[in-house]
Amino acid sequence: MCKVAVIGYGVVGSGTVELFMKNRESISKKVGKECDIKYILDLRDFPDSPFADKMIKDFNIILNDAEVEVVAEVVGGTTFAYDYTKKLLEHGKSVVTSNKALVAEKGAELLKIAREHNCNYLFEASVGGGIPIIRPLNKCLAGNEILQISGILNGTTNFILTKMIKEQMSFDDALKMAQKLGYAEADPTADVEGEDACRKICILGSLAYGKHIYPEMVHCSGITKITLDDVEYAANAGYVIKLIGSVKKLDDGRVNAIVCPRLVPKSNLLASVDDVYNAISVTGDGVGDVMFYGQGAGKLPTASAVVGDIIDCLKHHHRVLALTWEDCDDKNFVAPYKDMDVSMYVRIKAENAEALKSSISEMFGKLMYIERSGRTENELAFITPNMKEADIDANLTILSHSAEIASKIRIY
Repeated sequence: MCKVAVIGYGVVGSGTVELFMKNRESISKKVGKECDIKYILDLRDFPDSPFADKMIKDFNIILNDAEVEVVAEVVGGTTFAYDYTKKLLEHGKSVVTSNKALVAEKGAELLKIAREHNCNYLFEASVGGGIPIIRPLNKCLAGNEILQISGILNGTTNFILTKMIKEQMSFDDALKMAQKLGYAEADPTADVEGEDACRKICILGSLAYGKHIYPEMVHCSGITKITLDDVEYAANAGYVIKLIGSVKKLDDGRVNAIVCPRLVPKSNLLASVDDVYNAISVTGDGVGDVMFYGQGAGKLPTASAVVGDIIDCLKHHHRVLALTWEDCDDKNFVAPYKDMDVSMYVRIKAENAEALKSSISEMFGKLMYIERSGRTENELAFITPNMKEADIDANLTILSHSAEIASKIRIY
């Protein structure tokens, strides 16, 4: 019999146990042996759980039980989870996880340990919840040179922006609704400041390009400064605002990686991805553009990916799956984002903004001004031509002596 353990009995952990036990018969058929969950580790008590007899509080019981082949780490964070995962892999036990923070920070190290001890470290659930993306990148698209990966990687921010776009709800009100519905945490910083999406694009970029892209290497900005004025200007210009994470291979071997709000053309498929849904676009030199779409979080969607990885590990016991990337100590592997060419939406405020048009045109050349209903004389919004971001910022620094730069958002 194949024995499994689960560390963490929160939302994803309880979902993993529930889905595994519900489908245990079909899982056993897929693996070719009878399978069962032997332990569930959590420091809390769950006396009313139907699986109370499997509950333990001592990690070493799992670590030292030779029957346990695969462990699902769904406790989260990078402290206990890292210690547990490292010890388990060193004992030859495969580990599967939904822990994006840990994979983004320690993925290269943990994958190396897994290879050295003839076991596996899998993390399909760490990006996109129930959306299959890690396995397709590693297997189905392996024959391609991946040119770019980009998309909506955080359901909370997408829900907030959808409410702002569709219902003209302010950021603060949309955030409160997201928290009330359970889409946002009491402390939403990781979501609204782009940190969650950054971890995910780091994982995807590391897998696609073979070198570990650390979160601190990636420029990251969130949606907290987006206003309904920006939403209206964007709509009038044919765009919607989305938080986009992207990583792209450059001709010199480096990559461009960034997480930020962008004006996405309404004609682009990403523009129609609403509410808590995620969508990830992958461009390969052979396959062209493919899109992965679905619920990016949630108890059972995420559990679905965790259980899928458990099955994969059980089917390949003592056989290392080809999922890997190298550590990267090259601080220049991710190119400076300000060296990249970009077009920018800019909104300014000044006592007589109209009078600044001629000097703005001298700075940027041909640009597009945008209107909105109720625009006051002290406000202007425009879209710059495509140029190096450092040059755009230099021009805006000069402009800031005459006007307030109220908003700037990159064009997708």
